[in-house]
Amino acid sequence: MEPIYLTIALDTPLDRLFDYRWEPSPDNPLPQVGQIALVPFGRQEMAGLILAVHSQTDVPADKIKSVLAVRHQCPALDARWIALCQFAANYYQRPIGEVAIPALPKNLRVPKPTSLDRNLKKLAKLALAKLDSVEPSSPPDLNREQHQAVETITSKSGFAPYLLHGVTGSGKTEVYLQTAARMLARQEQSQVLILVPEINLTPQLEGNIRQRFPGLQVATLHSGMAEGERLLHWLSSHTGQARIILGTRLAILSSLPHLQLIIIDEEHDPSYKQQEGLRYSARDLAVWRAHQLGIPVVLGSATPSLETWQHSKAGRYIKLELQERAVQAAVLPIVKIINTEREKPSEGLTQRLISAIRLRLEKGEQSLLFLNRRGYAPVIHCDACGWMSNCTRCTAHLVMHKLDKKLRCHHCGWEQRIPRACPTCGNVDLQALGRGTQRLEEGLQAIFPEARVFRIDADSTRLKGSAEAAFDTVHRGDVDILIGTQMVAKGHDFKNLTLVAALNPDSALFSQDFRASERLFAQLMQVAGRAGRAGQKEGGNPSEVLIQTRYPDHPLYHALMHHNYQGFADDLLEERQQAAMPPFIYQALLRAEAKELETAILFLKEAAHCTAHHGITINDPIPMTMTRVHNVDRAQLLVESNSRPALQAFLREWLADLRAIKTRVKWGVEIDPVDI
Repeated sequence: MEPIYLTIALDTPLDRLFDYRWEPSPDNPLPQVGQIALVPFGRQEMAGLILAVHSQTDVPADKIKSVLAVRHQCPALDARWIALCQFAANYYQRPIGEVAIPALPKNLRVPKPTSLDRNLKKLAKLALAKLDSVEPSSPPDLNREQHQAVETITSKSGFAPYLLHGVTGSGKTEVYLQTAARMLARQEQSQVLILVPEINLTPQLEGNIRQRFPGLQVATLHSGMAEGERLLHWLSSHTGQARIILGTRLAILSSLPHLQLIIIDEEHDPSYKQQEGLRYSARDLAVWRAHQLGIPVVLGSATPSLETWQHSKAGRYIKLELQERAVQAAVLPIVKIINTEREKPSEGLTQRLISAIRLRLEKGEQSLLFLNRRGYAPVIHCDACGWMSNCTRCTAHLVMHKLDKKLRCHHCGWEQRIPRACPTCGNVDLQALGRGTQRLEEGLQAIFPEARVFRIDADSTRLKGSAEAAFDTVHRGDVDILIGTQMVAKGHDFKNLTLVAALNPDSALFSQDFRASERLFAQLMQVAGRAGRAGQKEGGNPSEVLIQTRYPDHPLYHALMHHNYQGFADDLLEERQQAAMPPFIYQALLRAEAKELETAILFLKEAAHCTAHHGITINDPIPMTMTRVHNVDRAQLLVESNSRPALQAFLREWLADLRAIKTRVKWGVEIDPVDI
């Protein structure tokens, strides 16, 4: 029998596809496009995606290698999924193999996927068995705005992008669930994808979904899952067995053959942008995927991204408003500003805030203190000689973690013991400067020794399942005062929480990142929205938000006091338009890394002049804000255009020229960067 040739995409930085030979035999089924194949590549074996099957090839017979195996037991990925990967590869200027292969579970990509057959058998048994019984819940009655949103989304057919703009606590989740229920009822095999920005938001939402849809299989996809578990959930989605798929950003690239609805919760969240490898935006890919499939996509947020807000203002997205809280007795919290220039804090807390916490303790209510800085103190300092605890590998301070008795770099992971004396002059009186969540916890325990103080941050939730257990503790009411970073700022419904305080938010007001104020406003509005969601109890305190700041007259804080997202966003958009910034201009960022900063800068200077760029603005190369990380210096070059097609056309030509430059510099291009 004549050999067959397979064109295969591999996870390599080489911008090309590879042809391999397949020897037909009665025992080997003919490979199909979309199947996974194991092939030799150099001295290793790699898994690749079959993109084409041919009867001939241009590769010389003595150069072409044979396929080692094809994963016939796994159903082939369909053409629409491959088209999604191809679009992402084209838009983000990466080979398709770097998109498609990492999107697959690791156990499908390893040379010997020992768990594949086992998971397929387990999946088959699951299809025949009854799902685990849960206590079903009935959908609550919707208010007028919620009902109108569900009716609007489900009444139309075909592609339609919706912005569900609802104040915190307005019942956006209920709109998601009832919309999903209607879409799932239309077709027997239809699927719904729900994206959330962070792993710790999945348990609560998954529990609600399983109660609401006890007869349907639900798949969860995120990076915190064990590989075997992730493979099982991915297979249930790929085979169409799972009807509802809940996941973080990686779930947008999962195989969903019967997808009918995409929901993106907290669509503004920067976590939807991948910051390593393929730097894709899950939100943007979700909109494209919905357009590809001709289905609705719902982007929900109390503080939409300016890109999404501008789309709605221009009429490209359909805006649905939820202006009232879903619980009838619940009202938006009163936001008050505390001027720390007049009311000096002690242990980071003003007297007014301490009194407000004490009032909640007397009524058995919960308080949340938001401080987006983990550790004990950002730095330790010697007054005698000026020494500071700087990381020797990064342009960053070593953060003091008192409980671990260590100084730790939050960028490269370097750790060392807290010195007993200054390593420069021997002074034993070292000072901890600034305040992190650990220090705040210590201060609160001293002020309120009778209170149950609890901290949730990346340090206290390192172990698998610890975040879920921590939030369960708060929901049970076993916590009086909760201290948290951005982990607690969104998505969580604390029934007994009536006071929120934001400590030290001012640093973002003066950041060189033009998106800093947008992010700070969203963060503060989201964390403020945790208060008073269940309504005021009889004899209880009204829900309240206190913001400690040195700049009480800043427009951002005034917008927060009036819960005025629209006014704040419109003003920011006007500033962005005048300054020619996104979303009114399109950007790409070339990053370069080298042992010496000068080497990286010289490469970027050469890159700036290696390709003609009519109509494209190439800015001067500059060091990155965090210049040195893990003994590597970093610089960047910003490229801008007022035309997205023009920028994409330039990038294709430019990247080809960059690959021809002989250099030891490690470089990469990010499209639509979010951190500049």
